[in-house]
Amino acid sequence: MDPVGSRRTFAIISHPDAGKTTLTEKLLLYGGAIHLAGTVKARRAKRHATSDWMEMEQERGISVTSSVLQFDYGGLRLNLLDTPGHQDFSEDTYRTLLAADSAVMLLDNRKGVEEQTRKLFEVCRMRRLPIFTFVNKGDRIGEDPLKLIDDVEAELGLPCSPITWPVYQGSHLLGVVERREGSLHLFERTGDHGQSRVDVETVPLESDRAKDRLGADIYERLLDELELLEAAATPFDRDAFLAGEVSPTFFGSALTNFGVEPFLRFFLEEAPAPRPRSTRDGDPVDPRSEALTGFIFKIQANMDPNHRDRLAFFRICSGRFEPGATVTNVRSGKPVRLAQPQQFLARDRQRVEEAWAGDVVGLHDRGDLRVGDTLSSNGGVDFEGVPSFSPEHFARVLLSDPLRRKHLDRGLRQLSEEGAVQLFYSEELAGPAPLVAVVGPLQFDVLLHRLEHEYGVPARLEPLAFREARWVTGDREVMERLGRGYDRSLVRDHRDRPVLLFRSPWARQQVEATEDDVTLHTVAPDD
Repeated sequence: MDPVGSRRTFAIISHPDAGKTTLTEKLLLYGGAIHLAGTVKARRAKRHATSDWMEMEQERGISVTSSVLQFDYGGLRLNLLDTPGHQDFSEDTYRTLLAADSAVMLLDNRKGVEEQTRKLFEVCRMRRLPIFTFVNKGDRIGEDPLKLIDDVEAELGLPCSPITWPVYQGSHLLGVVERREGSLHLFERTGDHGQSRVDVETVPLESDRAKDRLGADIYERLLDELELLEAAATPFDRDAFLAGEVSPTFFGSALTNFGVEPFLRFFLEEAPAPRPRSTRDGDPVDPRSEALTGFIFKIQANMDPNHRDRLAFFRICSGRFEPGATVTNVRSGKPVRLAQPQQFLARDRQRVEEAWAGDVVGLHDRGDLRVGDTLSSNGGVDFEGVPSFSPEHFARVLLSDPLRRKHLDRGLRQLSEEGAVQLFYSEELAGPAPLVAVVGPLQFDVLLHRLEHEYGVPARLEPLAFREARWVTGDREVMERLGRGYDRSLVRDHRDRPVLLFRSPWARQQVEATEDDVTLHTVAPDD
């Protein structure tokens, strides 16, 4: 089988609490990667979600870092990039989406499109990612399915093509219809809270058995709904889907496993294999090119606390990966030997013997790699960078034990290289110590937890009054003058780029409106 054509690399995106990690578990369950699914809710059973490997994730029942989950199913190699759902960790999700070839957008059937859904969808739209839509929590009372589809189309401008359709008896989800096959899937609840595969009876929709199982009233109402869909819903078109212009849509319940298997089967048929990847000079790289190329989209320290290791997540864009190969880090010009490469099932790892375009490989890193680095065997490729986004919360780090300063510096440096926190430097605001900045305040909790448990540095934070940061380019004298203003300050980031911190949006708007010799950037200009 064509090794590139058999790869499927995708991310799952959603608003918090839509059930993303639960759906991830069920895809692993139905894909055969695990035999018993955990869930972030099943505390009594002591089974945590496979993708939530960090101690803090298991304690709080939320995902705070992206995970890579790789498994084989149906002759394909699936690279599932599980992302944090909480909006405070959206920057990690943005970076991970750059490594995906398609996305699964998960919606809560009671809420439809929510704020975080909109933000993540815009990232997908910018990359023209093909998007599958899965309307989750069908086991609970929710909005009318037709209204949910209308909401997606109105809010996001994304036409939906229903592939499956829910069948209800009152508020009770009986099953789904697979419209293309004309089949009815009737589900039986299990007593293990969805930890194992659900029993399904599949019958032709136009059969006496289907009518007997549903009853005449439900059956006739279902036929009316399907007839309406046939007339009004957007038909599925693969070319439009690959261009990000139509979304195949599914209904179900990840918690009870209803509707998961029909979705997975369709996904395996229609999800795109790796496609050409854009570069800074505009010449895309064909995934079947012989040269080994790819980029670092994530760095994670201390995945194995016993070894204090540091892994760089390398998305392969072309060529064949083999252990021991040497590539060039395009940013630094230095050679990188690809020693001890590994592939993942969240925290669990195994040695890689070979990998191809679409795969994600873990590289042991001693601090030489950064998020966004391009690695290439011919040195002539530079993929578009992974952006740094403007943070919104700022603080000084205060040590209870000054003798732990070197440990603090090392921990902050490594966490900033992961993208878990941004560092800024200003003698006026913090002396020689760095300022820490994040997109969402929950990131501060993760920072303090990891500093204490991974680096042995108990610390506390002193919030600063700034609310926005903008990278600034232009006249240096003007930058210095602006940095001395009452409601703003000039700092430097970890790459010594000037950044203006603002105490309010009004202060930033004043600079934009009155200063022609400098330009403010929401995203770091060199990334």
